[in-house]
Amino acid sequence: MSTTLFDGLDAVLFDLDGTLIDSTPVTSRAWAKWGEMLGIGRTDYHEHGIPARQVVNSVIESGDLAADRWDEAFALINELEESDAEGVTVLPGAAELLASLPQDRWTIVTSCTDNLIAVRLGAVGWQPPSTIVTADSVTHGKPDPEGYLLGASRLDVDPSRCLVVEDAPAGLAAAHAAGMATLGLSGTYGAEDLMADVVLPGLAGVSGSVGADGSLQVALEG
Repeated sequence: MSTTLFDGLDAVLFDLDGTLIDSTPVTSRAWAKWGEMLGIGRTDYHEHGIPARQVVNSVIESGDLAADRWDEAFALINELEESDAEGVTVLPGAAELLASLPQDRWTIVTSCTDNLIAVRLGAVGWQPPSTIVTADSVTHGKPDPEGYLLGASRLDVDPSRCLVVEDAPAGLAAAHAAGMATLGLSGTYGAEDLMADVVLPGLAGVSGSVGADGSLQVALEG
């Protein structure tokens, strides 16, 4: 038995970390070491789901890092994250859902840089889609809608007929601002923190299909 979650879609846009793959061990190690190496006296600076450059900006704005250390700080977090892929894994149901969708009807919109996503996808043996949107593709990262709107444009679809799959409030806010339907995945955050049309504990049992009219449907089995 299956339950239809969404229909009448032209495309599905996925976040990466915490949605398709689990990179939490790497991210936690990298940001902890970053703060230690820069002499920052707190550990609550990293908000999941937004680009690293915005995290660096927020730490400078808080007064915990001098503005003239921006280049040093940004280069350091990139180096730490790109040099460590130990523990990166595919989340349950992610590969199966992607395989059920036509390749030209989905993409990834991530806060990773071009280099970092190559490392993360390489760690799980995946090739990035040609339409991928990274932090290097946009001027404004999540929660700004720019990335998701660019993803829809690259797929040549109407944003209002897109579904965004996300695990973080910032990404869901970006999707709502872009006028897209939303599927929130709890785990990184609690379900109560996710403002989405549908919230699930993960992608296990979720699949896509193409209807007679060519539109996509996303359903939950079981």
